[in-house]
Amino acid sequence: MADELKIRLKKLIVETLNLQDVKPEEIPDEEPLFGGSLDLDSIDGLELALKLEKEFGVKIGSSEESRKALESVEVLAEYIKKHGRAT
Repeated sequence: MADELKIRLKKLIVETLNLQDVKPEEIPDEEPLFGGSLDLDSIDGLELALKLEKEFGVKIGSSEESRKALESVEVLAEYIKKHGRAT
């Protein structure tokens, strides 16, 4: 199930942020979402947090919590399993 969740998250990232030149399978699980090859910014983080709340019932509160939860696909999947509904 964890792998399915990571695949779903990668697709969600690409679709939500309209990353036209990125394929979901090209996003490494452990690569930082910010500062890595995706080069996401704070606006991307906000869009992603809103989509995650809608899709998984995960509310990411503070900016510190957001930085931790959105560190990588791997960390995000663990965060959702712990705090949301991963179905």
